[in-house]
Amino acid sequence: MSGYRGRIAPTPTGLLHVGHSRTFAQAAERALRANGQLIFRIEDLDSHRCRNEFAQRSMDDCRWLGFEWNEGPDVGGPFGPYTQSQRINYYLEIWKQLHATGLIYPCDKSRKDVERALVAPHVEDDQEPIFPIEFRSDKNLGSDATEPGNQNWRFRVPLGEEIKFVDQLQDPQSFTSGKDFGDFLVWRKDGFPSYELAVVADDHAMKITEVVRGADLLLSTARQILLYRALNWTAPQWAHVALVKDAQGQRLAKRTQGLSIQELREKGHTPEAVLSAPLDTLSK
Repeated sequence: MSGYRGRIAPTPTGLLHVGHSRTFAQAAERALRANGQLIFRIEDLDSHRCRNEFAQRSMDDCRWLGFEWNEGPDVGGPFGPYTQSQRINYYLEIWKQLHATGLIYPCDKSRKDVERALVAPHVEDDQEPIFPIEFRSDKNLGSDATEPGNQNWRFRVPLGEEIKFVDQLQDPQSFTSGKDFGDFLVWRKDGFPSYELAVVADDHAMKITEVVRGADLLLSTARQILLYRALNWTAPQWAHVALVKDAQGQRLAKRTQGLSIQELREKGHTPEAVLSAPLDTLSK
């Protein structure tokens, strides 16, 4: 085994679809090609939408597709648990480390508050709008907190800094903090860490050396690089896979009919077809 460690990390809010399968296939292939290890992690922090049956189905579908992993919820490993909802105490420790840097602060502004303050560009429904600088809390607010409590916490980004990284599958990337993204959530008032904090904490703890995921998360990578820097951790390499899109040019979603792995299995398609056949032949 080499030192390479990759991961597959589905969010169990619905059935996996063709887009997931092809992204995960690249993660599995890159780990195999590097003679490395592949980790399977369930990212189930959205307590309102995640379901245990979807988590189990995702593992079943990935096994059917031919992916093999060295560590995960079903096989164990030295860096478990491999289900995020079981790792809350660990995330609290990381919150404390971030709090000690002075770079996070409590924030009582909701997403709707942020949206109402925008005069600008349209943002996709699933992308958080840029946090207005006038909503920033005083630098010392929350400095005496010993736990996050029932409030949101945001990371204070360095305004105007260019965040650059070399992606293994895309062109070199560059985003400007304060322009392309603003202060972002690291802890939610419902008692859970944000996606950004949780995946950085887990990838570090699980010694992931390369993150393979969809190209829709390129901007998230810029945010996560700032967290790695704040925590004085070494960031992994990044490989963002081009998204699979439908005939209208829209990226696939878990609500997309006819292209879930389960439906394709029931139609009699092979794993090879799911991973490589044109979408129009699969949806017939």
